[in-house]
Amino acid sequence: MSSSEKQFIEGRAALIVIDIQAETFGDRSDEAIPTMPDYASRMLDARQLIDKAREKDIPVIFIQEVHRPDLIDFGRELDGSEEIHCLESNPGTAIAVEEMGFQPDDYLIKKRRYSAFFGTDFEILLRGLKIDTLLLCGGLTDVCVHYTFVDGHQSDYFCRVIEDCVAGSSVEAHEASLRAMEYLQTGARSSLSKALLEMDGYSLG
Repeated sequence: MSSSEKQFIEGRAALIVIDIQAETFGDRSDEAIPTMPDYASRMLDARQLIDKAREKDIPVIFIQEVHRPDLIDFGRELDGSEEIHCLESNPGTAIAVEEMGFQPDDYLIKKRRYSAFFGTDFEILLRGLKIDTLLLCGGLTDVCVHYTFVDGHQSDYFCRVIEDCVAGSSVEAHEASLRAMEYLQTGARSSLSKALLEMDGYSLG
């Protein structure tokens, strides 16, 4: 390996589970946000990453998009294709506890914007855990995953997106965002099988 090539996991890793919330697995016939056809199954596949992370003592950090019922914190978010979503008063806004194996003592970051870094204590948590590499899964590939990736990149984290465990607003947007993330960090894209193999060999030893 040349000095310019990077390991899949550099230093300490954390698994970042972005916006896999209860409504993902409910009735999506009138969904407020457009999603690609196999969205829910891709989110279910993220459970394999969560289980492997717990096995290898990799911190799991859940990200939850949530908005106040009076809509005061939406800002410009409703100017595009998305309708009102993720209200505090909606049970579907909760983390998908059963499907994702969420535990009461898990790390949880609530956000009002697309990026997990914007207006939250996410980076304080990452610094406290001494994290170097972010392993990203969840949705949407072209929105919250992409913006979190970009902010992580600009904050000098190594970022890896598990492409089987993210899904976009459309197949085209999903693929375009994966290409954009790979452009920022060569080797950023990973299959689920590769990620599980790399995580299996992970040790801070």
